[in-house]
Amino acid sequence: MVPLRPNQTNLGCNISDIKLISATIRAQAASELRDRILTGRLQPGDRLDLDQITAEFEISRTPVREALLELSYEGLVAITPRSGITVVGITPEDATDSFAILAALAGKAAEMATARITPAELADLRALAAAIDDADDVVAANRRFHRAVNLATRSPRLVTHLRQAVRVVPGNYFEVFPEQERRSRREHAELLDAIERGDGHTARTVAEAHVLTAGEALGGWLAEMAAKRTPAPTH
Repeated sequence: MVPLRPNQTNLGCNISDIKLISATIRAQAASELRDRILTGRLQPGDRLDLDQITAEFEISRTPVREALLELSYEGLVAITPRSGITVVGITPEDATDSFAILAALAGKAAEMATARITPAELADLRALAAAIDDADDVVAANRRFHRAVNLATRSPRLVTHLRQAVRVVPGNYFEVFPEQERRSRREHAELLDAIERGDGHTARTVAEAHVLTAGEALGGWLAEMAAKRTPAPTH
């Protein structure tokens, strides 16, 4: 695990800078722990030790505590005074359900973007899609592409809902499912072609299928891991 400490060479930061750094560290800690839970590295029932996490991430207790509180709001961990912090986790059914919700939102976003996008924005989208091929961080490049589609809807409310729903996608998704990269790029091309034709129905269908397939992959992965954890019946 790479330490989550920020670059501290600039000692002239003001209070706003300190708050931003603190928020960034908390977000990074939450993201790392969320990924471990969503991909099954942290199992339901696992106990989380605050001091152990703090030592691993090389950060103070406060952002870790805040990150765990954030995950408790998302239903991924449970925090109780006596039992401490326990992983609730996510079932295969939870994963597919969450991706189904995200798919519905992403499909609507694609349909709305088709009706509202400008030629310049469409050109930017094609550039962002092409940039994924050579990106060092494929997940980040993929998110930039989808964020641009979402912003083209010109619907702040929909973008807010999408920002919340997309948290179910692990940040290391393509590391766990490398075979999904090629499929994802092909579907991006299909989506862009539909948007360029002004075919909102097809854009919505492609976007929904794009997310649903990803959810099925994660759900299947979690089901396999659960099966491996289940002891064989004794006779």
